Amino acid sequence: MRTGSKMGVTKNQQITLDVTGFTAGGSGVGHYEGMAVFVAGAAAGDRLLCHVIKMKKNYAIAKIVKIIKPSKARVEPDCGAFPRCGGCVYRHIKYSAELELKQRRVVDAFERIGRLKIEPEGIIGAVNTDYYRNKAQYPVRAEDGEVKIGFFAERSHRVINCPDCRLQPPEFYAILAAFAEWIKTESISVYDEETGAGELRHIYIRKAFSTGEIMACAVINGSALPKPDALTGLLLKAAPMIKSVAVNYNTEDTNVILGDECEIFWGGKYIEDILCGLRVRLSPLSFYQVNHAQTERLYAKAAEYAGLSGEETVLDLYCGAGTIGLYLAGMAKRVIGVEIAPEAVENAVENARINGIKNAGFICGDAGQAAEKIRAEGVRPDIIVLDPPRKGCAPELLETVSGLAPERIVYVSCDPATLARDCAIMREKGYEVKKLCPVDMFPRTAHVETITLLQRRDT
Repeated sequence: MRTGSKMGVTKNQQITLDVTGFTAGGSGVGHYEGMAVFVAGAAAGDRLLCHVIKMKKNYAIAKIVKIIKPSKARVEPDCGAFPRCGGCVYRHIKYSAELELKQRRVVDAFERIGRLKIEPEGIIGAVNTDYYRNKAQYPVRAEDGEVKIGFFAERSHRVINCPDCRLQPPEFYAILAAFAEWIKTESISVYDEETGAGELRHIYIRKAFSTGEIMACAVINGSALPKPDALTGLLLKAAPMIKSVAVNYNTEDTNVILGDECEIFWGGKYIEDILCGLRVRLSPLSFYQVNHAQTERLYAKAAEYAGLSGEETVLDLYCGAGTIGLYLAGMAKRVIGVEIAPEAVENAVENARINGIKNAGFICGDAGQAAEKIRAEGVRPDIIVLDPPRKGCAPELLETVSGLAPERIVYVSCDPATLARDCAIMREKGYEVKKLCPVDMFPRTAHVETITLLQRRDT
């Protein structure tokens, strides 16, 4: 059989393709003359007429010309920006089908990457698949003589106008309109990635779902926000529930959205939410899970996996604003949280204080270094909670974690691949995966959260 680019697939060719599955990024995948073909907006079960737009050594990328026979899972997309916007990838299939493929993705990652065969618990699906995000970051760019506010198209920095995104709370629409008016009436320049010129880079909005409080933040390429009073007036008129207006300074040539420095120029320095019965104060740079309802279900599962009796010491690495550790504090003897962002640690300390939690303390620093320091001081945690960024844990941190010899590790991850990799490493260090549960924190997108219980073999 012919292989690679020598097969009978060429750029600009039209092919009939039966779609049999999905990639991790949400594209449909089928095979034509032995070559994998990826198609955005396709659904498993589709028969498609496709146009090949790109050739790689071992696969091709195509776009849909015509749906010859639709999948039984296919539905009419309910967003005009789909699939041009790079946010949602599953608006064309039933939610039940999305949950099935996310469950399968977790299983596949553990079998293929971790060489671990374990049947996860059934995925915890979301009650609400629309308007669930409590945070949005909108790039602002001038393209073709027009200021665009929306989201980047997939694999590009071309902005797709999407002021009424179905993942964001409806209140955000009015806030974006106020920013647009400010840009126009005050002649605010917008950032140009090629030249590094222009002031406004992103619009960052955060909402506390339990209280309705909103924080609006302008991310600027400069040292002072232009016309702040005009912006504040427009924002408060458009959205009276705004409790804080901030500016974030980012003058670096980088794809990172937020800089390290924020300034509040109207209202309070935080907004307050209620999560799992706890009051939570959030500053602009605090990490906080984006789906309030699903976070409460995720934390309940974390508590179940931790199996606390009230006598344990819990080490919460990557603790953010302290939410998961503070939730567990009422079930444990002691909680130690570690977070590298100083502002988040300040929030965590304040959150402990306002909730009257006295058995939780927080360390500002790198997770690995802090864990090593705790080990050097002779502290032995019974439970370690890990909730790292998408890239997972560094090998050095996993070495330190295993050296602390906790009885159980509760690992929360937003990437099944890196989670499976890290679980395989921990298996070599004496820990077995005992339980595994996907949680759909991000409906209609390619992402899935997973929570895992690892237990030391000698316990």
